[in-house]
Amino acid sequence: MELGLITFADMEPENLPGNGINGEQRIKDLLEEIQLADQLGLDVFGVGEHHRPDYAVSSPAVILGAAAAITKNIRLASAVTVLSSDDPVRVYQQFATVDLLSGGRAEIMAGRGSFIESFPLFGNDLEDYDELFTEKLDLLLALNKSEVISWEGKHRPSIKNRGVYPRPFQSSIPVWLAAGGTPSSAVRAATLGLPLMLAIIGGMPHQFASFVNLYKETLKRTGKDEKSMQLGINNHVYIGEDSQQAADEFYPYYAKMMNRVGKERGWSPLTRDQYEALRTPKAALMVGSVQQVIDKILYEHELFGNTRFLAQASVGNVPHNKVMKSIELFGTKVVPAVRKAIN
Repeated sequence: MELGLITFADMEPENLPGNGINGEQRIKDLLEEIQLADQLGLDVFGVGEHHRPDYAVSSPAVILGAAAAITKNIRLASAVTVLSSDDPVRVYQQFATVDLLSGGRAEIMAGRGSFIESFPLFGNDLEDYDELFTEKLDLLLALNKSEVISWEGKHRPSIKNRGVYPRPFQSSIPVWLAAGGTPSSAVRAATLGLPLMLAIIGGMPHQFASFVNLYKETLKRTGKDEKSMQLGINNHVYIGEDSQQAADEFYPYYAKMMNRVGKERGWSPLTRDQYEALRTPKAALMVGSVQQVIDKILYEHELFGNTRFLAQASVGNVPHNKVMKSIELFGTKVVPAVRKAIN
């Protein structure tokens, strides 16, 4: 199983005077996180795309290009590219460039995104939410398959016998489909023969077993080789030397982030009791000691048989030094133990 990290590069919204972390500093911190992950021998680092004041990255490919220059081995992925509101040609060109810069380490995680700001920003209608993703994913996969393509769609001008450049260092760029648990996403990924990345950021992981089973069953039904396919899981992770210390450190930052997003979506504020319930052995939040996180990763592997696990290790505006310590514990203690247990 591959083990790595993802981040949304969380930051305090810039419009809160006195509380904001400077965007320049946040990106410098992010590059240090990626460089540390590479030095620790982690397999993948993913960077999310957002168009809001509480996240620092709107263009993952730019960050990953910078990361390519300061890393040697780690694979560099978007997590995710909001493909519905972007141009697949430009996405492909940008990630082909990252692939050239990194010597063949670029990946694309394509998704519809959990926020909607990019849709009006780039002139897309939310009523076309599903149709946009279906069409643009089709174009992205066509670009990845052939150097010269002809393609027709509804939401983007047609392409007639045009080459798209540069081409990547790899024969093709790995494209993952990112999902939050919607059954149609599992069916789409399996039907297209794409690896699937599932985010489990709340509730109980066992509740997603039917979703994963649907993916695997659809692979079989459509004649795909289930053994060759990849399934990734990601959770929120924060690790400390001591379980209680980790819980106490992380809670205020996590609650503030969840409540900010929750207010927009009509959720009730997160209480400490709810937070502690999410930390229990069979729940989704991986916050605690090294052994607790090891046990939870292995528990999910037993549930799903996933081939990749990505820890979302900088959630909320946790101070950079604490994030780096958590990443260090993940890389030096959690990852070796998980690899040993699985192998």
